[in-house]
Amino acid sequence: MPSVPATVLVQGTESKKSMSNQSVQTVSTSNDKIKVALAVVAAIAGVVGFFYLTGQNKPALMRVGALVAGLVFAVLLLWTSTSGRDFLNFAKEAVRETKKVVWPTRKEATQITGIVFAFVFVMALFLWGTDQVLGFVLYDLILGWK
Repeated sequence: MPSVPATVLVQGTESKKSMSNQSVQTVSTSNDKIKVALAVVAAIAGVVGFFYLTGQNKPALMRVGALVAGLVFAVLLLWTSTSGRDFLNFAKEAVRETKKVVWPTRKEATQITGIVFAFVFVMALFLWGTDQVLGFVLYDLILGWK
């Protein structure tokens, strides 16, 4: 029997619960939406400030300071909103999962790269040969153009 989500309304937020009892928040409060919008504006202001100060020939430290200040302010605003906190927790989990990945050694990476280059070379030769044969058959044998 398929899982049918049930909608529950609690304090201005709508949550859907599936048969596995996992809560998924679908609508956030307007206060959170304003915080996220302000965070986006702060991040854009930091980037715009960086490029504006570049045009004014200001020192690199001042330009980078404007960029970092805008981004830090944006992260702080996001941290105060529910959806922003969820996103930042997701980003932390993504970094944690990346650390669990078993990356190839330098020798393995070099071997795999060599195999890929060899395969690409063989495929290029095959496609070139196929093109030459089809060109010969079409233009020389069928159409008689030489």
